[in-house]
Order: sequence, then C-alpha cells, then structure tokens
Amino acid sequence: MKDSFDNVMSKKSNQELIKIVTTDFSKYQLEAVESANREIKLRNIDSSKFQEIAEIVNIENHGQEKFDKSIVSSTLRFIHFIVDIISFFIINFILTILITFFFKIDSNKNILPFWIIMIISFFINYAFMEYKFQKTLGKFFTKTKVVNLNGEKPSLNDIIVRSFCRLIPFDRISFLFAKNGFHDGISNTRVVKD
Repeated sequence: MKDSFDNVMSKKSNQELIKIVTTDFSKYQLEAVESANREIKLRNIDSSKFQEIAEIVNIENHGQEKFDKSIVSSTLRFIHFIVDIISFFIINFILTILITFFFKIDSNKNILPFWIIMIISFFINYAFMEYKFQKTLGKFFTKTKVVNLNGEKPSLNDIIVRSFCRLIPFDRISFLFAKNGFHDGISNTRVVKD
C-alpha cells in the first residue's frame, strides 16, 4: 500500500503535495499524507511555500463558500418556473397571432408552423434571454441570474446545453428535490442572487 501511495504522490505537483499536507489532509488516509510528506522531503520543497499555498487555498475555499451561499433556494426556483411558463405562453400566443395574421395560416390545414412557433418561443424564452441577459423573465422578477461554476457569464454553448436539458422529462421540477436542477448540473451552471 505504501508503494502505491508513493507512486501516486510522485506524480503530484509541488502545490498539490503542499495542499495535501496542509489544508486537505483530512480528505486523505494517513498513509497518503505520510507519502506526500516523504515526496516533499525528496523534492526538497522549501517550507516557506507551505504558508503561501495554504493562504491561496483558504482564499479559494472562502470564495467557493460565498458562491455556494449565493445559490438560490428551491422556492425562488419555483417562482422562476411559474413566471417562465406564463411568459412562454405569452410569447407563443403573440407569435402565433402575428404569424397567422401575416401569413394567413389555417391551423386546421397545417399544424407544422405552430410547432415551429412553439420551438422558437421556447428558445426566445430561455436560450436567447439567458445568453443575452443571464436571466429569463422569472429571474428578472426575482433578481437572480445564471452563471457558470466560476461565477461568470456562461458561454453560448453552456446556455444551449442548459436550454436543451430543460426538455428532459421531470427537469422542470428537479430543483425541488436537489438544490440544482438537471439543466443546472448537466450544463455546469447555477442560478445565483444578482
């Protein structure tokens, strides 16, 4: 067992080794920490770097805690859901009226344009709004926004994945059973207080 820990620790960077013996030691088995200490001695790593690395890790951990606390509750997510569903139907209704008026489409003869309108309404309500503003109408109402795991504006790819994941059955209520819904987890995004 000792040899396997030594082998693993020999592949770690100096910073990773210092983190293991200073701030993350409780996450490892005692033999692994001892192996990390042996590797540090073998590499003759300056002990003055220990404090520097420990401070960096503490700052990172504090930032992560602050980010985690800013993630919104399931109650606010439910409000988003209600407002977003209403706004989706309003957008869909307006687009349907406009398109049937201007293009003289008869819903009894051709239903395909109405499916296309529904898809366009969905992407306007979610993908466009979240990419452009980091918010849907529900998030404007509750003063929240979508961010990536670093707390920054998500990329277009993140938003597209997030939007498509909303089509997963039961995604709409998944946030009631976990702090983040399926579309949050899969797209590596979160909804936080603005």
